[in-house]
Amino acid sequence: MSWPDLDLPTAQDVHAAAERLRGIAHRTPVLRSSTADAMLGAQVFFKCESLQRSGSFKFRGAYNALAQLSPEQRERGVLTFSAGNHAQAIALAARMLDMPALVVMPHDALSSKMAAARAYGAQVVTYDPLTEDREAISHKLSKERGMVLVPPSDHFDVIAGQGTAALELIDEVPRLDVLFVGVGGGGLLAGSLLATKDALPLCRVYGVEPEVANDGQQSLASGEIVEIALPRSTIADGARATALSPMAFDIIQQSVEGIVTASDPQLMEAMRFFAERMKIVVEPTGALALAGARHSGCDIRGTRVGIIVSGGNVDLARYARFLAD
Repeated sequence: MSWPDLDLPTAQDVHAAAERLRGIAHRTPVLRSSTADAMLGAQVFFKCESLQRSGSFKFRGAYNALAQLSPEQRERGVLTFSAGNHAQAIALAARMLDMPALVVMPHDALSSKMAAARAYGAQVVTYDPLTEDREAISHKLSKERGMVLVPPSDHFDVIAGQGTAALELIDEVPRLDVLFVGVGGGGLLAGSLLATKDALPLCRVYGVEPEVANDGQQSLASGEIVEIALPRSTIADGARATALSPMAFDIIQQSVEGIVTASDPQLMEAMRFFAERMKIVVEPTGALALAGARHSGCDIRGTRVGIIVSGGNVDLARYARFLAD
């Protein structure tokens, strides 16, 4: 299903976002691992957004959106809802642009992510994800306070900004055959598709979801957005959105090769690989792309494979348990 009335970003908007982010967002490294090459039977290129400002790719979309607000909008401030990474990104971008920020987070969000959002200067409002609707709460607060609502995925400038991670990867590795991208609300996958299909139309792009939160996979199969109710028992806290956003889904269904899934044990295995072999800290959601590339059964042997490592915001005690299991 397509929404013809939606104003969708294009590859040109991703390029414009890249110019806006130049000198602001980190140009994160692309790392290699001979062990990963042997494990996957491919040449593997890791785009390490775990080393991005605020600890994830989310900073790209947040700053790109906030930087375009009018002086009047900046004075009123910005509001969002998020389990953690987008909250931190909005909080940091708002601080950099000298504007107030409020983030609506589930009461059981990782304490480290909630603390980071507060440390960046945002006001945090919590809710119960089992009994309350975060979007309804956010719209109500936005109306009451006059703040601009910038959601995590269903936003033109957020999607365009997220696509700059893939754009940088392609700039550094100009020939990719396959790209794997983690999926929550779909903003990163949508932006990555815009950037990749413009520069490398033959590159196969796969989204990767937790196997118990495969609403995107189901949506592609049915041709319309499928929503999966909470609770979702997965360690990938950044991929617990109940459905793809309409804007992201419209882009994804047009050109994605497919959406595959990874189990929690596979995510823990990928996190251990990053820690032991590549010496980088990656959160469970950030490990989705590698887990999908390794276990999905996609035909990648002998190809050049891009992996977007989407985030590295971990609760240290929880992270240690994952590595020890």
